[in-house]
Amino acid sequence: MTVQHFLMQRLSGLLHTPPPTTEVDVHRGLRVPMRDGVDLIADHYAPRTGTPAGTLLVRGPYGRRFPFAAVFGEVYAARGYHVVLQSVRGTFGSGGDFDPMVNEIDDGADTVAWLREQPWFTGSFGTVGLSYLGFTQWALLTDPPPELKAAVITVGPHDVRGPRWGRGSFGLNDFLGWSDLVANQEDPRRFRVLLRQLRAQRMVTEASHGLPLGEASRALLGDGAPWFESWLDHPHGDDPFWERMHLRDALERTEIPVLLLSGWQDLFLEQTLEQYERLRSRGVDVAMTIGPWTHSHMMTKAAPTAIRESLDWLGSHLGGTPSVRTAPVRIHLEGDGWLDLPSWPPAMPERVLHLNPGGRLADTADDDGTATFVYNPGDPTPTIGGRLLSPVGGYRDDTALARRADVLTFTGDPLAADLYVVGTPTVELAHTCANPHNDLFVRISQVDAHGASRNVSDGYLAAAPDSGKVRVELDAVAHTFPAGSRIRVLVAGGSHPRFVRNLGTGEPLTSAKTFATQRHTITLGEESRLILPAGPQPPSAD
Repeated sequence: MTVQHFLMQRLSGLLHTPPPTTEVDVHRGLRVPMRDGVDLIADHYAPRTGTPAGTLLVRGPYGRRFPFAAVFGEVYAARGYHVVLQSVRGTFGSGGDFDPMVNEIDDGADTVAWLREQPWFTGSFGTVGLSYLGFTQWALLTDPPPELKAAVITVGPHDVRGPRWGRGSFGLNDFLGWSDLVANQEDPRRFRVLLRQLRAQRMVTEASHGLPLGEASRALLGDGAPWFESWLDHPHGDDPFWERMHLRDALERTEIPVLLLSGWQDLFLEQTLEQYERLRSRGVDVAMTIGPWTHSHMMTKAAPTAIRESLDWLGSHLGGTPSVRTAPVRIHLEGDGWLDLPSWPPAMPERVLHLNPGGRLADTADDDGTATFVYNPGDPTPTIGGRLLSPVGGYRDDTALARRADVLTFTGDPLAADLYVVGTPTVELAHTCANPHNDLFVRISQVDAHGASRNVSDGYLAAAPDSGKVRVELDAVAHTFPAGSRIRVLVAGGSHPRFVRNLGTGEPLTSAKTFATQRHTITLGEESRLILPAGPQPPSAD
């Protein structure tokens, strides 16, 4: 037994995954030809067995070494799969220029054509991967090759139009942070790369405050990420610029069984839920697991669950082994653990709470009153936690947010019993703003007995109407508010730098140099309310 195989066995015990079944050989630097003459570079993880479990294809821009080699190469190869781990165009030795998301349909198809010709190819294959490695899977599913039999897509978007990395707004923190990461990831000075990653959030936040934003962003990116300004110049999702990066056809065409893995605090959560619903509505074999995770958790604390469920899905659809999965949908209910459900969303009662004068949140509406706040782009309401790509995302103490003068806060009485919220909350507001250029940010938080609060769910409405009733859909949740806790609703004019700040002038994001304040007024009582899919019992598995 090799040292590597011994370590894989020990790791299997720690992760509670099926044990490795074979030794693995790695063939590095294989050249995969594309139709335009460019070669992409791949590594082949070959199991030492005469009866392989199948073949897996993994395509991504982040290199072929640790951690991707371990999580997507060695883990599966040691359990009998031939694994091809490929660097996409323009990254880590692959030819051509990296233009994010643009070439993945054609390059994926050409890679499959090469795969068919390999003497070790098992005749059918599956795909695995997270984030951009999930996007490359959706690209392949726009016109699925006949040999493709299963996909495991972890926090993988199918739609990267500008607003789709935000929630109705340009997701500045994630677009800029990701561009900076990719622009510098191949620097041979590894210590410098590590140091930059440790300072990344501070650097992104500083750049996001600069005006004009195009110049401030370029000062951070240097010569890297040449695509960023073009993204910033096209912040609206209906702009034809984004059509080449929108893989809606995959959701309409594919019949391939798909396992979706995500987290309640993942930046692509709403896309995972859309993928599940679209595939399920067409009768495609689709399953979904959502845990208490952020995007970055999927290769750390979520890894044991993700690996176990991936091996089970691939084994049942490639290897013919029976699945141990007991339900199509598996979710983690915060405060109560895992639930198996037949579908999403589950049937839940409706709980309505009204935003009342005096900062109160209650079952009944008081006489109408108003509350006013001013959003100042020069001192924007800060982001605290939420569905970010950054390590500072996720569940965070947001008590300080409720104390800001530019945030309206409405807090309910202590709950007499546990309240289970499972589904998609919404907030309706009777809203006016003197400035037609304005946004709305809404958050639900949980307040404990000591008055400290923590975020539960966010919603964002860009280009909010300057008057009338607005409806803000928040993030889907599975959360238990325990007896004695209180529900809090926060209303603000932004969340910066998660969402690009609305400067209040209507000028282009790239070149705007001035800003104007935005005075918001909310009519309270009957007109403004929080609608929760909530009840005294968790949803039934029946």
